[in-house]
Amino acid sequence: MDVLGSKQESGWRNKRGEASLSDVHRSIDISQSGSRWRRLAAFAGPGYLVAVGYMDPGNWATSLAGGSKFGYALLAVALLSNLMAIVLQSLCARLAIASGRDLAQACRDAFPKWVSIPLWALAEIAIIATDIAEVIGTAIGLNLIFGIPLELGVLITALDVFIILYLQKMGFRWVEAFIITLLGVIAVCFAIQIFLADPQWGGVIRGFFPTTEIVTNPEMLYLALGILGATVMPHNLYLHSGIVQTRNYGHTLPEKKQALTYATIDSTVALCFALLINASILILAAAAFNGTGRTEVAELGEAHSLLAPLLGLAIAPTLFGIALLCCGLNSTVTATLAGQIVMEGFLKMKLQPWIRRLITRAIAIIPAAFVTIWYGDAGTAELLILTQVVLSLQLSFAVFPLVMFTASKAKMGQLVAPIWLSGIAWLIAVVIAGLNVKLLVDFVSG
Repeated sequence: MDVLGSKQESGWRNKRGEASLSDVHRSIDISQSGSRWRRLAAFAGPGYLVAVGYMDPGNWATSLAGGSKFGYALLAVALLSNLMAIVLQSLCARLAIASGRDLAQACRDAFPKWVSIPLWALAEIAIIATDIAEVIGTAIGLNLIFGIPLELGVLITALDVFIILYLQKMGFRWVEAFIITLLGVIAVCFAIQIFLADPQWGGVIRGFFPTTEIVTNPEMLYLALGILGATVMPHNLYLHSGIVQTRNYGHTLPEKKQALTYATIDSTVALCFALLINASILILAAAAFNGTGRTEVAELGEAHSLLAPLLGLAIAPTLFGIALLCCGLNSTVTATLAGQIVMEGFLKMKLQPWIRRLITRAIAIIPAAFVTIWYGDAGTAELLILTQVVLSLQLSFAVFPLVMFTASKAKMGQLVAPIWLSGIAWLIAVVIAGLNVKLLVDFVSG
């Protein structure tokens, strides 16, 4: 253990254990002799894996529902969620670099078992909810492009474990390259669709300014929390705090400060890119559906079938399907890594990636297959939105520990978060918790 780290170990109940994602820990070298741009490029990657969680298939369902029903009004929620994400993800990088722990390890080392075990269970629920969204999204993507029945597509998604195993064997940089390539495909698909939809750009700009109706209208609030749950995702906080440590950034304070700067730039740029994709989904739904009087579009399959006649070009639904399939594949990789970090961090339990993947995928396939077989497209849309609200409700149980740890001088040493940053982070945590309480009250009261 380095000298800097040993000074702050007294702030934790338990000593630091095995490194996060030990098989790829500090496996990517950061040359201190290279130019600033070269070092920045070496840090680029983890932010884009995190950004995947901000555009997963569950997000599509909530954004489509919000855009078709309320037009551009919920763009403000997408923007606010993204700003929250930028702050929270920067804290994840700070926690990892300062303490050498991911968020799961930090919870294990800071709290007694009667606190950490329930936090682990909640994190697993969040990952299962994420996985359900990926199963449904990938199955719908396979159906839209290749005509594979949804029921069969749900089962085929179990085979994605082989993609992950192959990429991990080639090295972590290949995982990042795979993710970034698919993100590029998604961006091109949406750029073409937005061009074809020709939205009202004045309405788009006004949509980024929030209105009180978002809070006072229960239906709008439900979708807003769905967008929040799809944007600031609990498993992303665990994921980022683990994969940042794949960089071999050194052990001295100046090296760690430099690493924190580059890691924050990486995640901020990647999340701004995610906002563009996120907003594009909502803008497309508002322009293509709300603008033509179709205010109840939430099913991904229905959106796909309507795009060709509304946009006047046969390639539009194909682009939609390709982007959706890419999102499902991307989310598969990141959810697997997050699951590995959560299980190893909280329980010190190591499983082979393919075993871990098959277990979580099997748990997700059961409800997804049941809903798909019995309720069809309409049921999958409702299940997608429900998973995002579940994620939103789980979010506070990851956010509050993160903010608490990074605000502690005893735990973070000289890399403790500045007072102004901690203040903003606490405000975000309280706002998220308050919105969730409001959602539960509205739900109970009918």
